Amino acid sequence: MSNQTTKKPAHRAADSQSASGAATPGAPTTIAAILKQTVASHPDGIAQLSKNQWGQYKPSTFMDLYGEAGDFAAGLSKLGVGKGDAVGLISDNRREWLVADLAILGLRAADVPRGRDTLPNELAFILSRAQCKTVIAENLEQAEKVLGIKADLPLLERLIVLDPQSALPATPVSAGASEPGGKTGIELYSYRAILDLGVALRSTDADFWERSLDAVQPDDLATIIFTSGTTGEPKGVPLTHMNFCHQLHQIPYVIEISAGDIFLSVLPVWHVFERIVQYISLISAATLAYSKPIGKIMLHDFSVVRPMWMASVPRIWEAIKQGVHKNATANGGAKAALFKFFSWHGSLYANLIAQFRGLAPQFKKRSKALDKLLAIVPLIILWPLKALGDALVFSKVRAKLGGRFRAGISGGGSLPADIDEFFAAAGITLINGYGLTETAPVIAIRNFFHPVRLTMAPLPETELRIVDENGKDCPPGVRGVILARGKQVMSGYYNNPEATARVLSADGWFNTGDLGVWTHDGNFAIRGRAKDTIVLMGGENVEPVPIESKLRESEFIEHAMVVGQDRKYLGALVQIERKAVEQYLKANGIPYIARDTLAAMPEVRELINEEITSRINSKTGFRPFERIGRFAILDNSFELGKELSAKQEIKRHVITDLYAKEIETLFKED
Repeated sequence: MSNQTTKKPAHRAADSQSASGAATPGAPTTIAAILKQTVASHPDGIAQLSKNQWGQYKPSTFMDLYGEAGDFAAGLSKLGVGKGDAVGLISDNRREWLVADLAILGLRAADVPRGRDTLPNELAFILSRAQCKTVIAENLEQAEKVLGIKADLPLLERLIVLDPQSALPATPVSAGASEPGGKTGIELYSYRAILDLGVALRSTDADFWERSLDAVQPDDLATIIFTSGTTGEPKGVPLTHMNFCHQLHQIPYVIEISAGDIFLSVLPVWHVFERIVQYISLISAATLAYSKPIGKIMLHDFSVVRPMWMASVPRIWEAIKQGVHKNATANGGAKAALFKFFSWHGSLYANLIAQFRGLAPQFKKRSKALDKLLAIVPLIILWPLKALGDALVFSKVRAKLGGRFRAGISGGGSLPADIDEFFAAAGITLINGYGLTETAPVIAIRNFFHPVRLTMAPLPETELRIVDENGKDCPPGVRGVILARGKQVMSGYYNNPEATARVLSADGWFNTGDLGVWTHDGNFAIRGRAKDTIVLMGGENVEPVPIESKLRESEFIEHAMVVGQDRKYLGALVQIERKAVEQYLKANGIPYIARDTLAAMPEVRELINEEITSRINSKTGFRPFERIGRFAILDNSFELGKELSAKQEIKRHVITDLYAKEIETLFKED
């Protein structure tokens, strides 16, 4: 099973690639070249649908995008931005983000993106580490945040505000530490001011943008994305044009996206998942329609733009599922009963169809011919009910998504089986993707043309291994650590050789830190984490160690382990310091029977809850998604050599297996 790869179906070969899947000499190898190619072939195609101040969608073509990015690039160039520079880009998803990104990359510079929820101290570290002289902020609020950390940014020279609605003068002003008008020498520019500078430059140098794009090289740095680093310093992930383009040339072999298709864009674009989706849209001459991951807004936009695709995290797919379920069952009665019945029946039918078509996961070796034979009769019997359920229930679900939705792409965490099965029952395809920031990000995906349920396959031209603790390849059905190698993998963390050495081997194998298991037909499934980082259902990366360390500062907590992989919120397994808790109870006159009954006492639970909430909150430097939603107090202490290593460190996967029941209870719905 070593060096397992996915073979490309010859009938999916794109014109610009050879039959082996490698890009032919004419295929674009930079984002700049992709922009030029798409503009040349689809100048009047709709590139973006963005809302104006009245909430109405306004289209802009690829030629519009090309011209606006060129003007913005020329304006940045006029200010001195050029090859090798790092430009901070602090903004959530919006039309101007892509314009700025393409402009920066077209100058052979690199952007350093971050969302507007980034904490000031984290932002200070990122912008200073990347040595950003220029920072682009989404709006005045973000500009003020940057100015508030000016003391930590001695290299900062200029600040640009993207939001055209921000009240800024047409000419640049000097900005102070906390408000415009100071004398620190930082120039504050509006988006319009940069465009005007660019228009002036291009009026005297008509070939500026074309020349700039032609100069970009595949190995040029495109971005430095800093991963969340509450264990200490965030790690910068430098990605080149080639890292991104390598994946873009493989996409036609696993997903069929046509020119003019519409993506509903809802994720934060500073995350690499949404970013690659924007580049996929660009190379496919598809349209990006900007929305928000808020149920009411998103469903309204589904009905307005009627998209074919949406990339999102598991939490949003779960929210859609729950919204449909709530709407169908809120009033009880026959409607609720029918919905529940047809959901169950639809899931059963979808599983049988997968079995018949050879798309059932082969975690255990089975005969596909026998699977097909065993599925035929049940399918024939169940088909009338399937058709009835489709007419009465699921056609309405699909209508909510605009009526022409082809597939959803789920990433940023494992897709729970119940969500997968619900959408399959509804006749809606979900494609589960897998990757990390360090892999730009895609290394595996469920093939749209051959979607094996509950699994994924390595992206073409990508090697995957699943190895045991001794580095030996695991056979199908045996869990191990996933290693990946391919041209989308970073060369190493930004100015951090020690961290690089821990995850990247000399021969290019990247240790993902995820656990996986091969099936017998060359697909695989995720089976948890081998390293500490927790990825929530919303795609947020959480480092549990600092949370656990903070909890152990309590005299009443001996050990704590944070859990929540692929969940909506964090939970914690807590072991109390029994002697200290006993003293607390005695001091407060609270009777108890014996030491081994403490964990079950409501007074003890209240005490631990207060200890957790007083330590894990915004005032102590933790973000909202890092707070503990629920916790369980364990009866027994962790044992050395069992739950604890020789260094007294908790063995996460041992504890996860031993306390699976307690963990599951934390995430059960009320």
